[in-house]
Amino acid sequence: MTKPKNPSRRKVLRQLMTGGAALAGGAAFISNEEYLLAQKLAGENKEGGKNVPKKKGAADTEVDGLSGASRTHTNWGKLSELKKKMSAATIKGIDFSRIIMGGNLVGGWAHARDLMYVSELVKAYHTRDKVIATFKMAEACGVNAYIGHESHIGILTDYWEKADGSIQFIADSHSLDGALKCLDKGATACYLYGELCDKLVREGNFDPIVAFIERLRKEKAVVGIGGHRIGTIKVCAEKGIEPDFWMKTIHHHNYWSRMPDKKEQDNVYCHEPEETIAVMHSLKQPWLGFKVLAAGAIPPKDGFRYAFEAGADFLCVGMYDFQIVNDVNICMDILQSKLKRQRPWCFT
Repeated sequence: MTKPKNPSRRKVLRQLMTGGAALAGGAAFISNEEYLLAQKLAGENKEGGKNVPKKKGAADTEVDGLSGASRTHTNWGKLSELKKKMSAATIKGIDFSRIIMGGNLVGGWAHARDLMYVSELVKAYHTRDKVIATFKMAEACGVNAYIGHESHIGILTDYWEKADGSIQFIADSHSLDGALKCLDKGATACYLYGELCDKLVREGNFDPIVAFIERLRKEKAVVGIGGHRIGTIKVCAEKGIEPDFWMKTIHHHNYWSRMPDKKEQDNVYCHEPEETIAVMHSLKQPWLGFKVLAAGAIPPKDGFRYAFEAGADFLCVGMYDFQIVNDVNICMDILQSKLKRQRPWCFT
């Protein structure tokens, strides 16, 4: 079984600078910015304990000038803006960062209302090397978990084996077989994804949900139930089904593209936020809130605070590489502020 590793990032980069084989087989994942950062971490270009300015070259100019999205480069200088690494809490004794990276942007399943080109654009941006760099940036900021479609296990194993990464994988599972394959290859947790659970509950077919939980518990895995509709969570709880965590959408409806008097057009993901808050308050298992920004329609300062005050314990957030530092800073500021929260923090 392949298991995530837990290397020291600084050690890995110093090994890179000294000719070590820390990234053997994964050289394609090392960008020029990573190389320059490795130089700084290795203490090169120093004299008398002080940094000696290097002669400006084309590569340096390009790195210093980066401020946002780039398909071919990652702005590692952004890390200097990180105030504090993302904090963590536990589910079944396992540490998970309070922000968990979501996988829709990596998979290309962008909710873009009537902008038909966005999903293809997102997939074009997220090359394999870009995904690896995004995971690295996340881990450097303390984000230690990623929720993605079960088919993403391949890119995770690449990351663990070729880039010495250690980000944990929570598999968005569409079947029991898919979940078991992910666990066998190193996933830390799995949950039965929301639309499937919504459908099964509407049909009154609870056997697959119970079987999923019971089988994964035999594997000693962390196992969850997802839902886009609060009725799914409510009815499962009433049936005595108790996962290790719930995965439920949460966001308010005070944003521009929310049109309550018109038919939904891929613009609403938590249909009943007040009922969601009430039902989740009665449940003792950790709650992973997702779609907290309504697929990019709500600013993080607003959406993160709303979700935590609603009762979510962790947030699943889709992030591009250039957004991670800012999102972690915002989240940490909110967690360290006074929250108007009634639901107790639920960690196990």
